[in-house]
Amino acid sequence: MRRQVGLSTFFSLLCVVVLFLPLTGLRAPEVKTPITFSDIAGRSAFTYRSNNDFHGRKYFPQPMCGGIAVLDFDKDGKQDLFFTNGAKLPELKRVDSSFYNCLLRHKGDGVFEDVTEKAGLLGADLDFGFGVAAADYDNDGFTDLFICNAGRNALYHNNRDGTFSDVTNESGLANKPSDLLSVCAAFFDYDGDSLLDLIVSQYTFWNPKTDVRCVRDGKDDSYCHPRTYRAVPHNLYRNLGGGKFQDVTESSGFSTVLGKGMGISIADFNRDGKQDVFVANDTERNFLYINQGIGKFSEEGLMYGVAYNDQGITVSGMGCDARDFNNDGWVDIYYSNLQTQIHALFQNEGGQLFQYVSPVSGVERLSRRFSGWSNAFVDYNNDGWKDLYSSNGDVDYFPPNAAQHDTMAENVNGEAFVDVSDQLGPDFLRMGFQRGSALVDLNEDGFLDLVVTSLNEKPRILLNSGGNGNHWLMIDLVGRKSNRDAIGAEVKVTTGGTRTLYNHVNPSVGFMSSSEKRLHFGLGSETKIRSVEVRWPSGQIQKLTDVVADKVLKVEEPR
Repeated sequence: MRRQVGLSTFFSLLCVVVLFLPLTGLRAPEVKTPITFSDIAGRSAFTYRSNNDFHGRKYFPQPMCGGIAVLDFDKDGKQDLFFTNGAKLPELKRVDSSFYNCLLRHKGDGVFEDVTEKAGLLGADLDFGFGVAAADYDNDGFTDLFICNAGRNALYHNNRDGTFSDVTNESGLANKPSDLLSVCAAFFDYDGDSLLDLIVSQYTFWNPKTDVRCVRDGKDDSYCHPRTYRAVPHNLYRNLGGGKFQDVTESSGFSTVLGKGMGISIADFNRDGKQDVFVANDTERNFLYINQGIGKFSEEGLMYGVAYNDQGITVSGMGCDARDFNNDGWVDIYYSNLQTQIHALFQNEGGQLFQYVSPVSGVERLSRRFSGWSNAFVDYNNDGWKDLYSSNGDVDYFPPNAAQHDTMAENVNGEAFVDVSDQLGPDFLRMGFQRGSALVDLNEDGFLDLVVTSLNEKPRILLNSGGNGNHWLMIDLVGRKSNRDAIGAEVKVTTGGTRTLYNHVNPSVGFMSSSEKRLHFGLGSETKIRSVEVRWPSGQIQKLTDVVADKVLKVEEPR
């Protein structure tokens, strides 16, 4: 009898405990929702479309149109967007507003207003535009813009009052040949003087008068093969201070090799404390400029194993990014190629060489049928592993595989990638001729959003739904002794579970584009961060402990 009463009492108490679980601080498991991307561009009234003036006659630069820059130009704490545009051909003139550049000011809640004209950034006096780099080149706290064009390039200085001034002529950046086609640009401090220098990837000499007309099947215009045009050196400009730049292409060693430059990635690949440069070239071998620390670079792409693919041939290198995808502390390289050529993933082996891992990681299988342009290492789901994004679309307008959708390959423990593109929603899968792309957290929820241009379409502003329960940390670095944007700073995050994550400040991501400079770390289920270690470009090491997750952490370099 006592045994029966005991059992009865036990089950009664158990029911009471279960009944009052919510009241004792315990919670049911959090419901995680799948991540999708939704296009919120329709919330805003702007007319910008990337316009390459396609009307039958095909001019060589037309496939490259629609660069993107993320910047908080007015310092209101919200990330704004800038887009480059094409020009009327063969006149190379921006004859009306359909060809103008566009600056969208973020008003909040994903709503943007077009302030291009008010800001002085229409670019009506420019010709066909390509890439854009955003950075504070004079360390005054406001982000400036450099725009690559088929004709003269343009440097716009932020006047700190919501407007910009074209300072190209007085800056020393106006001396390039008028027919030198500049595709991408990136700011970085290669000589450690705290002033941001500038690299420009040049493609070839071209103008409408020298444009070669190529024909497909004896009747239809077709874009000529890149080998129709000759390769050229990429340009390096040293920031002298006072708004002045000096062309050091020859003295730095950049003039020793010729390429057809597309994407640019900046990183310290061999961890010697100096910033190196990777350039993806179109149908020419890729370049890896190793910084020698005395104002000199040595091009060592062949020695490091990134000049060619695993078959020892050149491919159509497009956009590129450099990040540590397997969390081993060494910066890896990812660049896009055209259809059937395979997107290239190179794993850094201790700063000595790179291993081509596209076949063994699954990237070969996932990318074979896509023509990739812009791309990025991006931890889209905040699990702590950087995934692979690619904006896709063929070069030409011929069926059946011309229009394509973007792709996302999810990183599985730094060892393999699986295609999750069809899980990310119809807006992510929109078919088109995608070109530029940039990463940004627009709504400050710690999940990275995407901005993507497509030829002759309105850009997509793809908001990440988040909601999967994973945690995060955003780090906003401000240099004092180093350059103010802290470009080149390296950050190591050690979680409470002793997991180690790495990232570095390099806004030059993908093709023709500049992402936001704040560093993003996905933390998965971790809510505690044991330490954040910052290695500033100046060489200073700063360490913070017991950092709270799910916040934007602003860190200023000690003076």
